[in-house]
Amino acid sequence: MGAREDRFPLFPLDIVALPNELVPLHIFEERYRAMIARCLEEDLEFGIVWVSDDGLRTTGCACMIDRVLRRHDDGRIDILTRGTRALRVHGELEDIPYPAGTVEFLDDKDEELDERTIEDAHDAYAALVLEVTDEHPDLDKLAGMDAYAMAATVELGLPAKQGLLDLRSENARLRLVTRLFRAAIKRLDYIERAEARARSNGKVRFG
Repeated sequence: MGAREDRFPLFPLDIVALPNELVPLHIFEERYRAMIARCLEEDLEFGIVWVSDDGLRTTGCACMIDRVLRRHDDGRIDILTRGTRALRVHGELEDIPYPAGTVEFLDDKDEELDERTIEDAHDAYAALVLEVTDEHPDLDKLAGMDAYAMAATVELGLPAKQGLLDLRSENARLRLVTRLFRAAIKRLDYIERAEARARSNGKVRFG
């Protein structure tokens, strides 16, 4: 069981944050302004938890405030946050000015990382980066990237990101991102072919 913390600030949102991911936030509600003010003053983490169509998920991501982007005259504030670690919410509190609860910080299971699994994930990520940017990723940087670090740089759907957060195995996360990256490449290839057909008015051009 991971470490627990009581009265941990929580931010239910229609997003999923991942460890290593940079997440910009616009804070305008008074209760969340109070929460962010305390986090800034005391250098505290807070948790982003996805409010899905099925309700509030119990697994979320702790975040640190990376920097303040802008303070508005009316008290609103724009911040850039960075995901740090996965957490599970065990109970919510009602006696403080902003949402908070008891959370457990989630540890991965003890396992040996599979080299082939790592290689497959890195190859799929590199192929996706090349497809999108026409540039190869830096190989030294790529070698140090885990599943979260790779996923944090890709626009994935919320269910897919939540699935990554729910897994307590890095090998399992690597296998999942490999499938997600390969699927993204196929979608990009399909879009490219569809756009080419549209440009040609449905006719195949030779020469």
